[in-house]
Amino acid sequence: MSEPTSTARPVAKETARATPTARQLLLAFIAGFIAVLAFQQSLRAALVAGGAGSATPYSLAPTAVTGVPQVLDRAFWGGVWGIVLVLVESRVPRRPAYAFWIVALAFGALLPSLFTWFIAAPIKGQALAAGGDPVRLGITLATNGAWGVGTAALYRFLRGVWR
Repeated sequence: MSEPTSTARPVAKETARATPTARQLLLAFIAGFIAVLAFQQSLRAALVAGGAGSATPYSLAPTAVTGVPQVLDRAFWGGVWGIVLVLVESRVPRRPAYAFWIVALAFGALLPSLFTWFIAAPIKGQALAAGGDPVRLGITLATNGAWGVGTAALYRFLRGVWR
């Protein structure tokens, strides 16, 4: 008697990474927090110095609700978005190697910007999508994109340091 032949297809290589651990999510928060201070706000400062924007970088003015300095409020939310970035990135296929950087740039430029323009702005009584001002829209996309790449770089660094 012959053995039955299998008609099942071979299992494909798993292309997504494992779900991040609590430690990795903490590192993602730290990376996102620091990336606001080191990447996003420094690019904003350079743009303001070059005459391309007027928003105050590293603003210590208190936020309306909590009274926390704006820069720390942004850094906190940068940490929260850092966690979301790492959760999204964990679903991206392992190859090509540059995919992580593309995801970080696109995620950083788009998701926090869209959230700010269409959810946070109306809550704060501000115009949707920066009132359509192309300079303000571009600055937001650029600074948030810098945050995304900075978060990715810091996250990789921190994961290497704290294994």
